[in-house]
Amino acid sequence: MRIAVLGTGSVGRTISARAAELGHQITIGTRDVATTLAGDYAAWAAEHPEVGLATQADAAADAELVVNATSGSGSLPALTAAGAANLAGKVLLDIANPLDFSAGFPPTLTVPDTDSLAEQIQREFPQAKVVKSLNTLTAELMVRPRQLADGAHSVFVSGDDAEAKRIVTELLVSFGHTDVIDLGDLSTARGTEMLMPLWLRLYGRLGTADFNFKVVR
Repeated sequence: MRIAVLGTGSVGRTISARAAELGHQITIGTRDVATTLAGDYAAWAAEHPEVGLATQADAAADAELVVNATSGSGSLPALTAAGAANLAGKVLLDIANPLDFSAGFPPTLTVPDTDSLAEQIQREFPQAKVVKSLNTLTAELMVRPRQLADGAHSVFVSGDDAEAKRIVTELLVSFGHTDVIDLGDLSTARGTEMLMPLWLRLYGRLGTADFNFKVVR
């Protein structure tokens, strides 16, 4: 697939490198290409010449699937910059979490339990096909889950469009996920986003991000 990844941080880079390794055509979207290349991204880009870099709008325009790998607070601005017309009719995989670090650690959620960031994105871009997934584990395990317990742990998908969830699930399976649980419509993303306070407490307690949840049934 042609995939646009919005977000030049560690999550966006990890997703992009792995997807490119699997043969997808990847373009990372950024607010300002020159500014991004003037920072530490340049060294990473030199190691991954197969991954393109473009403005958010240009990256999304040519994509079949768009990945929101921005911070939660930056998600709506980034997607607005990508352009509603460039997102219309496309699968939008949202892996962001609505975390507020303004008061320090641990952060709070900026979206209450009666809503979710994923639902806010869907309302703002009604013609996109939003699927929430991968937001409950660290970036390296998102794309190489078999590094932990040979992949014997769970990942979730939420969304209103069955075909969009199928496409995302196929991508997750190609990454190595073996237990992909379809939670149902997009409102179920409230639950996975609310897992983050627990995830962060576990991270602090365990001293590592190399863990995940497993649903035993």
